[in-house]
Amino acid sequence: MQIISTREFRANQKKYFDLAETETVFVARKNARPILISVADDDDFMSNEELQSIRQGLDDIKNGRVYKMKEEENLTDFLNRMENV
Repeated sequence: MQIISTREFRANQKKYFDLAETETVFVARKNARPILISVADDDDFMSNEELQSIRQGLDDIKNGRVYKMKEEENLTDFLNRMENV
């Protein structure tokens, strides 16, 4: 783990980006929380299919295409009712 200043990071960005491939790099900031530099993996990003599914869900909610639990209905009863829809 490396902890460096913002000045050191600005002066040697490539060095610390390369170092982040193998270890954790923290950039300490005055009066603020440190910044963590790490390498992103493919599974850190949503696929187009996942994003489209989220957009569709938001559109369904916006347009009232939702199912609501009845008052006093428990989750099991709600899920059983949804199987029959």
